[in-house]
Amino acid sequence: MKKLIVTGGRGFIGSHFVEAALAEGYKILDIDKVTYAAAKDLPWDDHENYEHLKADISDIEHLPQCDVLVNFAAESHVDNSIKSSDVFVKSNFQGVHNLLELVRGKPEYDRPLFFQISTDEVYGDILEGMFTESDILSPSNPYSATKAAAEMLVTAYGRTYGLDYLITRTSNNYGERQYNEKLIPKCIASLRDGKKIPIHGDGSYIRDWTFVKDNVSALLLLLQKGVKNDVYNVAAENFMTNLEVANKIIEWENKGESSIQFVENRWGQDLRYAVDSSKVRKLGWTPEHEKGLFKWY
Repeated sequence: MKKLIVTGGRGFIGSHFVEAALAEGYKILDIDKVTYAAAKDLPWDDHENYEHLKADISDIEHLPQCDVLVNFAAESHVDNSIKSSDVFVKSNFQGVHNLLELVRGKPEYDRPLFFQISTDEVYGDILEGMFTESDILSPSNPYSATKAAAEMLVTAYGRTYGLDYLITRTSNNYGERQYNEKLIPKCIASLRDGKKIPIHGDGSYIRDWTFVKDNVSALLLLLQKGVKNDVYNVAAENFMTNLEVANKIIEWENKGESSIQFVENRWGQDLRYAVDSSKVRKLGWTPEHEKGLFKWY
């Protein structure tokens, strides 16, 4: 039975990964400090192969034995990073540095694979075409800058110290347990609270939407294939404007177009995210939900 340390396993994507990994027979230690966006109770809390350690990855001083360390732990809300970036630097960069140091301090035979979960936002925006894994990173805001910096640390530790690593750059995920500061749950919550959906600018900004369970299936496939020291984009290549997303949810909730309110644009707004996921697809991954938004609730 493979042992995984998962950081941020009570967050949105991390919790879906833990759920799927437990179903696959993995034993999991979940290190999560339980921030405002984390789930306080989960159905597998009493599972015999699951243990939760409430701790901050920036502060832990010991890393138990494991085969793979999967790092989901991160501050991820762009608007919050624009208002105040200190906590993003601490969690997304210093936290990764601390984890890498703990791995480096282990005997070579006992070092786990370092699996860094990153984001398509590290590339910045692209008006036409799609980014591939070999393209230069050009992040546009403090959040994506800290994620890009963390990637640089991971690859540097791979080259300098011989640490085995894996990096995935995932597109916008959606699904159950996503905190309502993100676009899709915010749309749903606004309509159900009798409020209008706030949309930045004119709503023309394009994102690539991937159902969270599809993302997780790609992550598990990469582990099962045993790939290492490489980078993979994970995306459904399902491009929609923010306005199209809002209108789809209005349709789900049987509301009218007057439910949208356009608000001031975000500073440093990225116009379009698009990454090429053909590399992971060649390994056998195909997202179940590729076109349009999937109503999961």
